[in-house]
Amino acid sequence: MRVARRRVLGGALGGVAALALAACGGVATPTGGVTVPPTAPGTPGPQRVAYGPDPSQYGVLHLPPGNGRALPVVVVVHGGYWRAAYGLELGTPLAVDLTNRGIAAWNVEYRRVGAGGGWPATFTDLAAAVDALPGAVDQATGGRLDLDRVVFLGHSAGGQLVGWAASRERLDAGAPGADPQVRPVGTVSQAGVLDLVAGAAQDLGGGAVTDLLGGAPDRVADRYALASPTALVPAPAPVVCVHGDADTVVPLDQSQRYVAAARAARGDAQLQVVPGADHFAVIDPAHPAWATVRAAVEGML
Repeated sequence: MRVARRRVLGGALGGVAALALAACGGVATPTGGVTVPPTAPGTPGPQRVAYGPDPSQYGVLHLPPGNGRALPVVVVVHGGYWRAAYGLELGTPLAVDLTNRGIAAWNVEYRRVGAGGGWPATFTDLAAAVDALPGAVDQATGGRLDLDRVVFLGHSAGGQLVGWAASRERLDAGAPGADPQVRPVGTVSQAGVLDLVAGAAQDLGGGAVTDLLGGAPDRVADRYALASPTALVPAPAPVVCVHGDADTVVPLDQSQRYVAAARAARGDAQLQVVPGADHFAVIDPAHPAWATVRAAVEGML
């Protein structure tokens, strides 16, 4: 893993002003080893849309050029081990690349550990951000979104969140995130933390899983049962897990465990291993690993 990429995860690019600077005018802005692609001519500037009153309850909407309607939508969820040091700027290169291919991207921020997040706030935030698609988000587009073609895309901790969101229909009434208003046609996890019990045992992120859920599996087992994607299989729609075999941040067995559990439950789940790819290759539009991710997304749409 290159030091430059580690700095990206801890970098302070925050705020829509920085996002707009990075994403408009066709300027490729370097972000510590990952570059925001140049935008296609005529691409509108990104729009900040709030889905709640907290400063972290917002997303940035990226639209492709033109006035076309029935735009497919990808919900982009960033990683960073659910910690407040990392923000949605990590998803900006992916959002821009998707809009260059005619796809709308809803790049979501959420409350993270250290800034009001953790159980259940982080989860209810993601649910609210997704459920805002037919409301405030579509209104911001003038009703241009095709909400029958929505894909969830998440990296690392964001992979856990989209894996959880993919199975919200399985949650009992009253559970955090139950009763989804938007159902994806598919979900793509990029090096996701998909088995939280194993993640806690592996001490991933130096205790990041136990920080998220407020305890170890033997203390808050009910939370792990409601939060871990592997515990919520099968998802109603297909799930593709893309993972590099050189990933030293989130081990490959996280995706392997999920796919095995989903298939055992008769779910539609696939694992695509990218040889030689590290943890950050899957969020680098210049790396072949991103082409694998993008192909999975476009195949679902």
